[in-house]
Amino acid sequence: MTCAFSRILVLIDCSPVDDSIIDTIIRMVSCGHSEVTLVHVIHSHTMDQDTALKTRADAYMAERVLQFERASIKADKLLLSGEPEDELVKEIETGRYDLVALATHGHRIFSDILFGSISDHLKHAVSVPILMIRGKALPIRGETP
Repeated sequence: MTCAFSRILVLIDCSPVDDSIIDTIIRMVSCGHSEVTLVHVIHSHTMDQDTALKTRADAYMAERVLQFERASIKADKLLLSGEPEDELVKEIETGRYDLVALATHGHRIFSDILFGSISDHLKHAVSVPILMIRGKALPIRGETP
């Protein structure tokens, strides 16, 4: 049996929201020989911040790769640096993926306007199918869940 998608890029933000998309992708691709690449973009303003964020993200993503490997799914990780929207579009355009998957934060409209939305940018910038799973809403500072 083969899966409909062979190369899947999964966007990770290193938060509990990732659980939704990782669980879904594992269920989707357990049927065949799909390859999964987990990607996280480091957006930092100083070298110290960049180093700390990369160290944390690398360890987090290594644990997530193990989740896929335990389900007999080939997976790897990719850390990028820069403006998330730009870096993700470049990776999607050059990586020959046939599906992009991510969990949305479940923010309310005001929060989406205030903080922007990677998913909104991607759906207008790429032609690869995008799977968006609503993750558990995380409270914004000062906002009650």
